[in-house]
Amino acid sequence: MNMKQWLQVEYLPIPLIALMALTRFHHFGDALHLPDASLAVFFFAGFYRKKAFFVFLLLLAGLIDYVAISNGTSGWCVSPAYVFLIPAYAVMWVAGRYCSKFKLLNAYELASSIGLMTLAASISFLISNGSFYLLSGRYTDLSWAQYFARVAKYYPLHVGSTMIYGLAIYLIIKLFKSIPDVQATHKEI
Repeated sequence: MNMKQWLQVEYLPIPLIALMALTRFHHFGDALHLPDASLAVFFFAGFYRKKAFFVFLLLLAGLIDYVAISNGTSGWCVSPAYVFLIPAYAVMWVAGRYCSKFKLLNAYELASSIGLMTLAASISFLISNGSFYLLSGRYTDLSWAQYFARVAKYYPLHVGSTMIYGLAIYLIIKLFKSIPDVQATHKEI
């Protein structure tokens, strides 16, 4: 198997699963941890167009959260609103599924993919953040002004980290697609 084959749809789940497993323990990251890559992982998982992989990633996310909380990570975000992560991640997966039709990754396709990823991450944020503030029971007296102040604090981190991971993954894909097929070159010799 050559390097280019690792970018084929059947091989990309392994790095996506690893990326989620390595980053999900800390949502925004800190000096020792990378920010959570789950949204970008669900976006690129949409390229597979397989619902079973989406379900697997949902279960993996839940398991990682359970292990993290069992080992001392704060369970602050786990509330009745936790179930709304399913549609929040589904938005990312559907956007990735749509972008899977882009094969050339030229400037137009890359800009379209990044734009759709940004839109999907924004909708995902509204679903997950909005449901948390409405259903978690943690903000019973929250005014709309206070809610929007909190949104302004977390939205850039939520979407920004997704975009950084997304751009990095697209850059890696573009880099590997530019590598000549070693086996084809070898056969010509």
